[in-house]
Amino acid sequence: MTLKPIDLLLSNANKVVSGNKGVYEGFSIAIDSGKIKAIGPASEIAGLFHPREELDATGKLIPPGFVDSHTHVIFGGQRAGEFVQRCSGADYEQIAAAGGGIRASVRMTRDTDLDTLVSDALPRIQRMMASGSTTIEIKSGYGLDLETELKMLRAIAILAKDCPAEIVPTFMGAHETPDEWREDRSRYIKMVCEEMIPAVASEGLAEFCDVFCERGVFNPEESQAVLEAGIAHGLKPKIHADEMAASGGSLVAAQVGAISADHLMMTPPEGIAALKEAGVVATLLPGTTFFLSKPTYAPARKMIDAGLDVALATDRNPGSCTIESMLFIMGLAVQRMNMTPLEALEAATLGGAKALGRSEICGSIDVEKRADLILWDAPDEDFLIYEFTNDLSRTVWAGGNRISGPPVHS
Repeated sequence: MTLKPIDLLLSNANKVVSGNKGVYEGFSIAIDSGKIKAIGPASEIAGLFHPREELDATGKLIPPGFVDSHTHVIFGGQRAGEFVQRCSGADYEQIAAAGGGIRASVRMTRDTDLDTLVSDALPRIQRMMASGSTTIEIKSGYGLDLETELKMLRAIAILAKDCPAEIVPTFMGAHETPDEWREDRSRYIKMVCEEMIPAVASEGLAEFCDVFCERGVFNPEESQAVLEAGIAHGLKPKIHADEMAASGGSLVAAQVGAISADHLMMTPPEGIAALKEAGVVATLLPGTTFFLSKPTYAPARKMIDAGLDVALATDRNPGSCTIESMLFIMGLAVQRMNMTPLEALEAATLGGAKALGRSEICGSIDVEKRADLILWDAPDEDFLIYEFTNDLSRTVWAGGNRISGPPVHS
């Protein structure tokens, strides 16, 4: 029997966690042309393929690459001073009301040129990839005027062009009301819907449209108007919902058929039921709760038990969460939200893929899916979470290309 040549064989892993409920011991994974070609018992796979490169995965764990489905990694400046203020007792909402928070990042981002936005974001993305993220969603939302929102989205497009990880762009002009429109929010909403969204769509700069439905930001009616305007121009809806209070955002998500509702720390039972009925993915961001020292985490256990699809993401941003490691987010999910290690791993992979409409492409280890994989120096998912605060050795592949870790050897 002639052995089929392939690019790479990861052989005899202690555990392969597929991301879609499959957990296998002693399995190998065959990779060719950027895709997974076979997964099965090591003895069977060895008799089918002749790899150009082979890596012995004995004693190690292989899950899919992480899908970080909610980030804000493009921004100007930094807000370290706010972090220190909060550590001294100030509240996030107090800082925002005084002109800090998102509005501070808006002022700095408007003053930052395109090249600097790109060069500043690149090391963040590189660190995220090195930590295992192979698909990364990035939002605009620190411009809040047409010129700067387009500048941010163009920066995302530049980064996506040469990035080995997949970059997914989201327009979020309705992230906050900018200083110049504080006294006339309705006119700003009109500008988002009638000027920004058509311009973004005409240039093909975004796949999704997001809005911050929150007390003191945008109410449910305003949020629904923004998302429906996005839908009318081909942008799929996402929503920041129920972060600081039960804002009604989860109900808006269900009403418009959003692909995901994100944050959800304060979502009430009726919101959970609405998300379930509408098939909306619940994207949970425990890093933000942790970073802001808030006491209430999203009710992940209730959501999972209700049958919702749950995703985990970093929410990497300049103000409320600078965490870039999806492993750290998984650790918080297990420690603070009563998720099991396997649930956390699946939420960080296939859950994130569902939140980006990519579950047929990535997020799990299945034949003909993109070969986005992590080889961890850990025997299983329990040990991985146990060590979530440490920088465990790993090798990362995105589309079959090694993007981080030691060289592959036969």
